[in-house]
Amino acid sequence: MKKISVLGSTGSIGKQTLEIVREHPDKFEIVGLAVMKSIDDLEAQINEFKPKIVAVFDEERAKTLINRISGNTQVRWGIKGLIEVATYYETEVVLNSVVGSVGLIPTLEAIKNKKTIALANKETLVAAGDLVMKECKNNDVNMIPVDSEHSAILQCLQGEKSANLDKIILTASGGPFRNWCYDDIKQVTFKDALKHPNWSMGKKISVDSSTLMNKGLEVIEAKWLFDVDVEKIEVVIHPQSIIHSMIELKDGSIIAQLGVPNMKLPIQYALSYPDRIQGEVTKLDFKKFHTLTFEEPDLKRFPCLSLAYEAIRIGGTMPCVLNAANEMLVDYFLKDKVNFYDIPYYIEKAMEKHRPFSYQSVEELLEVEAWVRAWIINELR
Repeated sequence: MKKISVLGSTGSIGKQTLEIVREHPDKFEIVGLAVMKSIDDLEAQINEFKPKIVAVFDEERAKTLINRISGNTQVRWGIKGLIEVATYYETEVVLNSVVGSVGLIPTLEAIKNKKTIALANKETLVAAGDLVMKECKNNDVNMIPVDSEHSAILQCLQGEKSANLDKIILTASGGPFRNWCYDDIKQVTFKDALKHPNWSMGKKISVDSSTLMNKGLEVIEAKWLFDVDVEKIEVVIHPQSIIHSMIELKDGSIIAQLGVPNMKLPIQYALSYPDRIQGEVTKLDFKKFHTLTFEEPDLKRFPCLSLAYEAIRIGGTMPCVLNAANEMLVDYFLKDKVNFYDIPYYIEKAMEKHRPFSYQSVEELLEVEAWVRAWIINELR
């Protein structure tokens, strides 16, 4: 029986995590839940799973929740609340699926408290990969990816010697604008960007998928998760989203992990790792999915991918700048304050303005993020 805390329990990944716990009550127990502000859904989760501790980032909503629940569940708030849930003494596995860089500090604190990390929060490794992976090594903590692509790579690597790995091949659906011309993409709205052809995801991740920044962030994650040079990480467009990613070995063999587009399998694998358990997921029927195609990404129409490669090649604080700028600009795009191609334009300008350096602490990264946000606000006045 693994005891689990879920950060971001009311989001898409969080809810699917709770589905898996519901399906395997003999294997998993929820002891902690944390959300940003969705207390209605959290209240229902508290009533069902009866966690020992919960947190709401928004303090006023947390206090409202206290008056709405009964029982012994402790309610906390703010970043300290997220940390308390992530480091709760009974917790063995922390599944972090909050969106944005707010997930970084709770992850680091959980690592320092020897918790296994099931990571669905991209920003943690993108902004602070060097620091986070050093903490994992120092504390002998496993970092298990939840993203379908990185889960696929982890599965493909089982039983293989790291010295045999020649290349990581990340697959991308291409998003909703894969076949659109540049001039048409210039006119899209955030509603267009949210119409992903294969996956059901949150708004921020859906927009990132439409710009291919999602894949760029995954390139940076893969570099840290699997300790490989970025030049050995390739992205290919695979519109069917059946092959979730591949590895190429030094003898030329390619190993792939396949399945229907469903996040429950990688979530379950992260929770049960290194074992596998019976899953209630749709099985792949090759009579229905009999054509698999591949394309090269178009970096003219989707420049965010090349910006991510550039950021990790430069290293230091540059990926933090990329991430913070993207996070802010996606939020502006969702509010109709900028257009689609303003996202890569201002990310690139922020990267040109920044002077990268080797960071040693979270505080330095938070200062960089603050600089990025202030710079973008000033530029968009």
